[in-house]
Amino acid sequence: MGEKIAFIGVGRMGSSMVARLIAAGHELTVYDPVASATAPAAALGARVARSVADAAALCTVVMASVPGPADVREIARVIADSPALKVFVDLSTSGPAAAQAIASLLGLRGIAAIDAPVSGGVKGAAAGKLAIMASGPAPAMRQVRPLLDVLGKVYGLGEKPGLGQTVKLANNLMSAAALAIAAEALAMGVKAGVDPAAMLDVLNASSGRNSATQEKIPKHVLNRKFDFGFANALSFKDVRLCLDEAEALGVPMVVGAAVRQMLSITHQMHGAAADCTDLVKVVENWAGCQIGRKEG
Repeated sequence: MGEKIAFIGVGRMGSSMVARLIAAGHELTVYDPVASATAPAAALGARVARSVADAAALCTVVMASVPGPADVREIARVIADSPALKVFVDLSTSGPAAAQAIASLLGLRGIAAIDAPVSGGVKGAAAGKLAIMASGPAPAMRQVRPLLDVLGKVYGLGEKPGLGQTVKLANNLMSAAALAIAAEALAMGVKAGVDPAAMLDVLNASSGRNSATQEKIPKHVLNRKFDFGFANALSFKDVRLCLDEAEALGVPMVVGAAVRQMLSITHQMHGAAADCTDLVKVVENWAGCQIGRKEG
């Protein structure tokens, strides 16, 4: 018999995770503020709830995949009085401060909180190949570990609330930094007359290779589609959270501050709907060149 799970937030990431949990034999109740987002889960047999409270009412585990810390804090507030609830699992990138506050709030009601942010994107979610950075009480981890194993590879980081969030923020800072520096390096090469595809071949066989040179730029920038599928606004949010945490810990982040500024400029130039790869357009504009094929 599978676990009774409420899953809050069934967008691109959440819907793929829900599909895997249903396929593994678990009973899912889903809720999303965008009503149409629940249709794929409903087609697979999930119950669609009217609200967060309705979703959590009879479930022993609540999982959430939502945009940010304010959303997660509100979910925790609403589910705190759910009579059957034993464990709350936050799969979002919401930061250590939110994780710690939620663990304290739910702990008063006898509910364990696991922060388990994920990396791997929509493809990783669909394939069950996410990297899951988890921290929280050992008994609760044992209870939800079979659920997390369905979604990807679990990296246990300890029992202290927020450790999973700390590692996820560090990862997302490094990912954003890789894109920013790769864009600058390639702009220099293109301005000098180097073919960007040839330059990427060299970089990816050398010590400068990173996630941007291997994935984002060759597959989503050279073709001028700028469609990696991770919003610049979310990247900006994650880097802001990371720098806030670093400041609270007394860790200077000089390079991180420059990355935050680049993401802020991308947001101002290309709007809230911008893809993370639109950052490359900012560098191109400043450098007076284009990385990739000429349009038209």
